[in-house]
Amino acid sequence: MTSATRLVESTGGARLAVHDLGGSGHPLLLTHATGFHGRVWAPLARHLEGHGFRCWAPDLRGHGDSTAPDDGQFHWDGFADDVLAVVDALGMRRPFGVGHSKGGAALLLAEERRPGTFRALYLFEPVVFPPDVVEAADHAGSNPLAEGALRRRSEFESFDAAYDNFATKPPFSALDPEVLRAYVDYGFAPTAAGTVILKCRPEHEAQIYRMGATHGAFARLDRVTCPVVVARGGVTGFGPAAFVERIVDALPHGRIEEHPELGHFGPLERPEEIATAIRRAFAAA
Repeated sequence: MTSATRLVESTGGARLAVHDLGGSGHPLLLTHATGFHGRVWAPLARHLEGHGFRCWAPDLRGHGDSTAPDDGQFHWDGFADDVLAVVDALGMRRPFGVGHSKGGAALLLAEERRPGTFRALYLFEPVVFPPDVVEAADHAGSNPLAEGALRRRSEFESFDAAYDNFATKPPFSALDPEVLRAYVDYGFAPTAAGTVILKCRPEHEAQIYRMGATHGAFARLDRVTCPVVVARGGVTGFGPAAFVERIVDALPHGRIEEHPELGHFGPLERPEEIATAIRRAFAAA
């Protein structure tokens, strides 16, 4: 860890690493997707410098330099606990929030629990399933994302070997090179054998995916009264992009923003473009 990283206690024994990504002005909390960590936001945060934001990005429980909860469980309410723990520990007063995928759901869950926490939110494809989508997933019985996490290679000969591997394989190959470098350099840890290994354990990632349809945030979206932009990339089959309209319809002050040229990892694919969209979204908030 660096001097720009703070440790924050959350619930269940989870201890969070919270990274100061710079800037000055109103606090802005950036929350990452499953399997990532806070420092992947650093390239985007640089494009917000000089625009009135002080950026902070936590490693949510079980990711990056943060610890897993003592019971090893990953119900998504715990990620809302993490968000609120960071807001309280850093003394943030009505921060802006930017969340990607699970990180977007964590911000919504936190705002539902404590309305008025956030001044405004910008969410890229938040994982907030409508009830009928949850029912259909239950009937399907399988969880391809969880199964894929368990199959993912977690150990490499070096940081460079890990980078080279991801740089040639979708969807990581679509990431901005600087984002991918941050994902590898801060998402892997050296071992005693001289190799590097993922900090977010595959079994934890798989469990997070399995729990992704159980948090019930959709039913409480009416509690989120701050302005919310829900952005998405191109719609290709089943996924968070497919039900963005329904999320926005359930929000008192929500609107859709389209980025058809991007995929689900949009903020990590083109951080400068999404930083510009964030500045535009928060300009009137």
